[in-house]
Amino acid sequence: MSELIGKRALVTGASRGIGAAIALALAEKGADVALTYAGSADRAAEVVKAIEAKGRKAVAIQADSRDPAAVKRSIEATVRALGGLDILVNNAAVVHYNLIADISVEEIDSMFETNVRGPILAAQAAIPHLPEGGRIISIGSAGADRIVGEPGSVYYMTKSALQSFNRGLARELGPRGITVNLVQPGSTNTDMNPDNGEFADWQRSLIPLGRFGEPADVAAAVAFLASPAAKQITGAILNVDGGALT
Repeated sequence: MSELIGKRALVTGASRGIGAAIALALAEKGADVALTYAGSADRAAEVVKAIEAKGRKAVAIQADSRDPAAVKRSIEATVRALGGLDILVNNAAVVHYNLIADISVEEIDSMFETNVRGPILAAQAAIPHLPEGGRIISIGSAGADRIVGEPGSVYYMTKSALQSFNRGLARELGPRGITVNLVQPGSTNTDMNPDNGEFADWQRSLIPLGRFGEPADVAAAVAFLASPAAKQITGAILNVDGGALT
């Protein structure tokens, strides 16, 4: 499994959950990987250790995706540490569930700064470094297409914004041979949404396959889109949701 030998990747928000699984999957395919984390330094160090155990180079960079300067610094640090950048995975996100009637300005700003502005600024900083054949992959949400719980409306709105961003950036970077794609997970078994949580049975009732996905399922989709096999795929939206949107 060496499709990504010689490639350098940055995965934002990768100290745990889906982000950590993506970082490990890219390393498994041969990539050297940088990852950002906001506050979980110990968990980020564990991911670095796991990547290095696969024989790949890894580095953890503290960077809050709400901070424009930190986003730019994380790209620069990746290029210095790995010698370049071929793959950017915009995974960092925050969620605040609240009804629109009750949601605070602080909650709204936090989600838009991280989930929308963060990927834009990361891509902007990465573009000068990406070579032909480069990849930008963002992690959205199946909820962008189907609101399944009213308290998530604003969060899903931020993920819907990634669809337009994905299509527009794919057109912008297509002439340079850089692909841009969006992966939309459905219910996925993570610390934030465990498959034995309070609302897990209700979520399963919405999924034709009848089960939560695992972080590795999302990571496999990202690894494919990062590989040479996906060189003709750009501007696409890939749902990893067990059929929830069917």
